[in-house]
Amino acid sequence: MRDEVFRSPRSQIVDFVFDETVAAAFPDMIRRSVPGYETVVPITGLIAARHARSGAICYDLGCSLGATALAILQQLETPDCRIVAVDSSTAMLDRARELHGTERRIEWVHADLRDVPIENACAVVMNYTLQFVPSGDRLGLLRRIRQGIDPSGVLIVSEKVRFADDWEHSYFELTHAAYKRANGYSALEVAQKRTALEKVLIPDRIEDHEARLRRAGFSRVHAWFRCLNWVSFVAMP
Repeated sequence: MRDEVFRSPRSQIVDFVFDETVAAAFPDMIRRSVPGYETVVPITGLIAARHARSGAICYDLGCSLGATALAILQQLETPDCRIVAVDSSTAMLDRARELHGTERRIEWVHADLRDVPIENACAVVMNYTLQFVPSGDRLGLLRRIRQGIDPSGVLIVSEKVRFADDWEHSYFELTHAAYKRANGYSALEVAQKRTALEKVLIPDRIEDHEARLRRAGFSRVHAWFRCLNWVSFVAMP
């Protein structure tokens, strides 16, 4: 389904939510909105699967429609490694189950990811998820993930980022808006969605991500992918 969620003018813009309307259009929405998405997801699956071990769990936190969970599954060569896919949106999970419900090695969990126990994890993925977690809860969440992850495990975090330099921040924000217009969104759609997200999606600087991951207990932190103001990090104990 083509994303037309913000196509019509709105007299009042409410905060963005992952409801049934968004779930129906989500694959088109994220493909046309997030530069590098179609590269990040399959390589995320590849990286996560490299760390899989027998009897362990791969977590997809903020799984939306399950694209990352499925990417991990497609690369898994360890037959008894499970995938736990978590999302707080009932609409997103219902649609994920419709699309991938026959995949028995994926367990779909409806929960706030801050409340989900992370245990026996060989890989944890948060693709475009941490940016929606309240800023004050981010370090605690990462510490809990670190406590539940294997010494040989991996955490992958993909995010929109901001820049301390005003010129640099403005340049990449405007280029990102141009990217969305080049993908068929009108100026109205871009503006209305930006307003809906401004109090919901709170980006951090690259330096803040790296420092926080180290404070959480990860000794190796690398930005393995960047496109405009979107970055993916890999972190290991």
